[in-house]
Formats: sequence, C-alpha cells, structure tokens
Amino acid sequence: MEQEKLIRVAITHGDTNGIGYEVILKTFADPTILELFTPIIYGSPKVAAYHRKALDLPTNFSIIDSAEEAKDGRVNLLTTFEDEVKVDMGHPSPEAGEAALKALERAMEDYKKGLFDVLVTAPIDKHSIQSDTFRFPGHTEYIEERVGDGQKALMVLMNDTLRVALVTTHLPIKDVAQAITKEAIMEKATIFHQTLRRDLRISSPRIAVLSLNPHAGDGGVLGHEEAEIIRPAIIELEKHGIQAFGPYAADGFFGSAAYSRFDGVLAMYHDQGLAPFKTLAQECGVNFTAGLPIVRTSPDHGTAYDIAGKGIADELSFRQAIYAAIDIFRNRLDYDEPLANPLPKLYHEKREDGDKQRFTVRAKDQFKREEKKPAEEA
Repeated sequence: MEQEKLIRVAITHGDTNGIGYEVILKTFADPTILELFTPIIYGSPKVAAYHRKALDLPTNFSIIDSAEEAKDGRVNLLTTFEDEVKVDMGHPSPEAGEAALKALERAMEDYKKGLFDVLVTAPIDKHSIQSDTFRFPGHTEYIEERVGDGQKALMVLMNDTLRVALVTTHLPIKDVAQAITKEAIMEKATIFHQTLRRDLRISSPRIAVLSLNPHAGDGGVLGHEEAEIIRPAIIELEKHGIQAFGPYAADGFFGSAAYSRFDGVLAMYHDQGLAPFKTLAQECGVNFTAGLPIVRTSPDHGTAYDIAGKGIADELSFRQAIYAAIDIFRNRLDYDEPLANPLPKLYHEKREDGDKQRFTVRAKDQFKREEKKPAEEA
C-alpha cells in the first residue's frame, strides 16, 4: 500500500529582528511534529543559527538550496539569500525588511511551480519591508496581487469557535466610511460564505453582519449607512441564498457573546473585528487569507519587537496557523472531489440546499428579535 504523501508546508521567516525565528524554532523543537507534514522554511541559515544560539533553542535544521531537495522527517531550511544580515533584535531596519521580502519572493516563485502545498508566513514589519517591489499594506494584498489569479482576497481571523472577516482591511479610519458600499459588502460576504463552506466545511453557514456606526446608526441619528447600504446588502445576499443577519452594533454583539450563535462575523473595518477577536482568542488565533487559490495562514500577532530576543514568545498561534493551513488544504480536496463528477455533484448540491432551507427557517425565528435590538439600544 502506497504511503500517503505528506503535505508540504512553506514557511517564510518574516522580519529577522522580530520573533519570527523564535516561534518557528520553538514549533519544531519537538521532532514528532514532522510526522504530520514536511516543513520548508524560506529564510537564512546564518540568521536562523544566530537566533537559535541567542535563544538557546535545541532545534536542528537541514540546509537546502531548492524546494525539490526537501526531505520528509526534517526541518528543511531553504537558503533564500547568502548575504550577511545584521540582526538587531527588537528594532526595525531596512535590512530586516529586505530579508523578509526575499523569502516571500522566493516562496511566490516556488508556489507557481507547484513545489509546496500551503504557505504559513511569520510576521513582517509593514514599514521596513516597503520597497520598489513591495508597496502593499501587508501580506494579504501582496499575495493577492502575486498569485491571486484575479481573485479577491478576504482577511479572516479565526479559532475553533469564532471566525471574523473584514469588509475593509488596512485602511485609515478616515477612509473607511467611503469604502463601505453595498457592492463591497456583498463581495466580501459572498467570499466568506464560500470560505465557510469549502475551506471550513460548514454546510449551511450563518453570517452576522456588523454595523458601521455606534448603536447601528440609532435610527439615523448617528449615521445612515446601516439603512442605506448595509441592510440593503443583507437583503440582496439573502436573495442569493446566503444567510446574512444584522446589522448588529459591535459593542453589544461581542459583549453579549452573540457571536457564538453564528458561524462567521463580517466586520466593517480592521479594529472593529480584530480587537474583540484578539481579546477572545488570546494565544490561539490564526489569520487566514481566504478567497485565493493559495492556502495562506499566519499567526494573529505581529513582530513583537518589545519581546524579541527574550525567549518568552509563545509559539501556539504559529503552530495553530500550520495546523489550520493543513486542515484547509484537506477540506478543499474533500469539498472539490464530489463536484468533479456530475452525479455526486448533483447529490452534494441538493443535500446542501436542503440543509440551507432547514437552517434558514430556524435562524430567522431565532434572530428576529436580535435584528431589532440595535435600533432600540440607548
């Protein structure tokens, strides 16, 4: 019997002055994890060795020059550049940003060649990495442009119980209201719906849509976007078979734990969704770039310069990002398999349509009262 091929997980080392190498090396300190997948770290052996020695970590790695050389049962470290890089832990620098970009660029080239299955990125510093070839607010937009094949990315923060997606991502607050349109909400909600079904295998997902203004606009006193943009988008989504509810005022929604009744939450802007998520998820949150052909995840924290080099960074979120990427990759294979043949495809779609109708009736009764609450809040 042929042994099942291990999934190849590409890992970019991120900012070399942050905690990227610390969480990577801690993740692979226990070699039993290598029974689950084959890691290919895109980085620098010299920088990795420096971090390993400075942090007194036991992790061993095998140096390779190309992804084709990666071996199962080993921590494969692919050399993306030979240059000496000064490591100044806890401090942003152009050199650290350039090192992060070189690893990303090499990983994108290898993905196009089909040399790995999923991508997990260690954190970058969004300012240090800026260059003539990287003029993006973050990983999400960069990866969308490089390997998105014209598809739109959706930022999703998730753990086992909470999944938060964003209509707008890395935008200044002054630009958010203008970016909230009916079309934008529908586009992101549609991607989110498909992500919940295909990537997370939720057959009939229910999505809560948050308001933009305090108290969901308070009947127009605090803004009209809820009545003129968000609510019409929700109604239109329902016509397309997507179970969307709201809009809900974010403070009451998270404060009352209403999110536990939904499969996903669509927030209007970055901090509206991420601040409560990170508070609730603590150390086990994962950032997933949904909507693209590539499966890409990352930990839900940044470079953490304040603790870099101190040996106290928690690798749990990074480890969860790896597990999530593997699960999503397998979920896509399972979801797509019956759709390749006409008869299983027909059965598959009829079963999900039946689930959708059953859950929609139950959900509308359950959430009718909640949908009225935002307008009644003082």
